Amino acid sequence: MKKLGFLSFGHWSPASGSQTRTAADTLLQSIELAVEAEKIGIDGAYFRVHHFARQLGSPFPLLAAIGARTSRIEIGTGVIDMRYENPLYMVEDAGAADLIAGGRLQLGISRGSPEQVIDGWRYFGYEPTEGETDADMARRHALVFLEMLQGKGFAEPNPQPMFPNPPGKLRLEPHSEGLRSRIWWGAASNATAVWAAELGMNLQSSTLKEDESGEPFHVQQAKQIRLYRDAWKKAGHTHEPRVSVSRSIFPLMDDMDRHYFGHEGRRGDSVGYIDKDFRAVFGRAYAAEPDVLARQLAEDEAIAEADTLLLTIPNQLGVAYNVHLLDAVVRHVAPLLGWR
Repeated sequence: MKKLGFLSFGHWSPASGSQTRTAADTLLQSIELAVEAEKIGIDGAYFRVHHFARQLGSPFPLLAAIGARTSRIEIGTGVIDMRYENPLYMVEDAGAADLIAGGRLQLGISRGSPEQVIDGWRYFGYEPTEGETDADMARRHALVFLEMLQGKGFAEPNPQPMFPNPPGKLRLEPHSEGLRSRIWWGAASNATAVWAAELGMNLQSSTLKEDESGEPFHVQQAKQIRLYRDAWKKAGHTHEPRVSVSRSIFPLMDDMDRHYFGHEGRRGDSVGYIDKDFRAVFGRAYAAEPDVLARQLAEDEAIAEADTLLLTIPNQLGVAYNVHLLDAVVRHVAPLLGWR
């Protein structure tokens, strides 16, 4: 069995054919898509976070709105760039959104990806300390975030407060019990996957990773997941971790599907540089009739290793078309693989 979620990049633009021409279109359609996805049996609604881009940059209002409109579906991110975050304020936002959703948040965080602007986190008021890289700063912010999520008091109370305080030092509010165990780290390398396991975070592995061996993408990703699980056991955590992988999967059910995505299935893995010194391998997309898709996906080693599969969606094609794609996976592909 697999949990099936969708992952939206939340694009909007006035381009010809776009159903999301404004930020309002994308935000409101994201809520509606989550509502409809829950109805057809999708397990998770996840959203990318990018700043200075015509994409979703402020996730917590959206996550809270989806939480208020749904009752079962997991609601998450993939991922929040911790270089930009005030971890204490983020704890308050996350706690509020999780309480509204009834404990369904699954927050993916990470050091971030290439940006639209140069060192965008500087505009948000953040600077690495002496000897730190921006990636180090992101991990430092993440460690503070994880600590504060535990809900322990740390702040000295005012002896003459405006309102009565509980005894002892004060914690951040609102606190959502259990959210700490639902934090995921988006790892692009084997080393950061191991680091995430040692800290007790779940693992998100996307459609790219650092090319560390020259092997096919799904083989490298499967090895990353195995290293993560080994590190989890060595760390002595008492519960089982969650692991997700992302894939572009398009069942070709009709002429419209073939028009949009019929060519995608002919492409294989690719290799490129996303930063000056970061050579990445990008996984292939899958596009075929359901029976062919099932055979192809059964050979993907990383999907076999993961418990959660996030389906990247073309959000600019609108709610109805994306429900059609997700429904095709749930009804016609997942049963052939034993996922439903």
